[in-house]
Amino acid sequence: MHESFKALLPLIIPEGVSDYFQLTDHKKDTTGIHIYLEEINSIPVEYKTNKLLSKGFFDEVILQDFPIRGQEV
Repeated sequence: MHESFKALLPLIIPEGVSDYFQLTDHKKDTTGIHIYLEEINSIPVEYKTNKLLSKGFFDEVILQDFPIRGQEV
């Protein structure tokens, strides 16, 4: 991954997402920038004492007109 793209990620992805997801890939084409995230398989500290049950994953989604963090669309 290009270093300049890594520097832009905090401006594109909302704060806190990187705590639970890892960037696995990105692609740019005529329709926009496609960012691929994979969930990190770890339990947050505040939930370590709770009994948790995995419900699996939802199908992938495409977010359009996603606001840049802290900016209105």
